[in-house]
This record gives sequence, structure tokens and C-alpha cells, in this order.
Amino acid sequence: MNHKIHLKVDTDLNNSAQVLSWFEQINRPPISDAKIWWQCQTLLIEGFANIVEHAHKNLPVETPIELEAVRSREHIEIRIMSKGPAFDLARKLQEVAAFEDNDQERGRGLKIMSEIADKLTYEPTKDARYCLFISKYY
Repeated sequence: MNHKIHLKVDTDLNNSAQVLSWFEQINRPPISDAKIWWQCQTLLIEGFANIVEHAHKNLPVETPIELEAVRSREHIEIRIMSKGPAFDLARKLQEVAAFEDNDQERGRGLKIMSEIADKLTYEPTKDARYCLFISKYY
């Protein structure tokens, strides 16, 4: 059982509700653990917000963000494609203070994501974009 869905939206935080609504399709049949589903929604929306606010911050609002979600028997994978500049996610996560000690807004979303995702990467793609990859087992 693999279920794959796609969405393309503009670089606008006002699209967050549409992104979450689109993602609901992947939760059929519903994941039995409501906490895991909430974590998947959190990962998706934090990832989307990071692309809008950081990767695409200097790009026009019409710049598309492409999202893909895949559900298998064991996990959900989320891919968020961006056109922003290079970014070293692993290094940034090392720089961000421990979650408990972090009063700053910057980097908090990434830290939250790294705490709940089973895998989190930000890698260049063959078509000169970047892919924020998130995986969560259930």
C-alpha cells in the first residue's frame, strides 16, 4: 500500500490551511495513533513555514512550492521542493541551542522538526532546487 499525493502552492503562509487540508488525504484510513498524526501535521506545516520564511524569503510570492506526501505501511514521507539558496541543515541543527535552552525564535522550528522526525534532510535536486525531506514512522 503506497498512497502518493502532490500539491503546488505559491510562497505564502496564507496557504497553510490549504496545505493541511490537502495533507488530510494521506490519513485515510486514519493512523490509529492520533499523536503520530499530529506530529506528521506539525512536521508538514513547520517545513512549509520554513520554506516560505527562510528559503523563499527574497523570492516573489508567485514562486511555487511543490509538496509531495507518500504513505506506506510503516511511515509517511514528506517532500517540500524549494528554489531557495543552499542551506546546511545538519550544521544549522548543531548550532541551534538545545531545545530546552532555546528562547530565540530562529531555528526553533527546525529543532522541533528534528526532535519528532525520524529522518530530516535538505538536499539539492537534479533540477537546481532543494528538497526538504521528512520521514515519520508510525
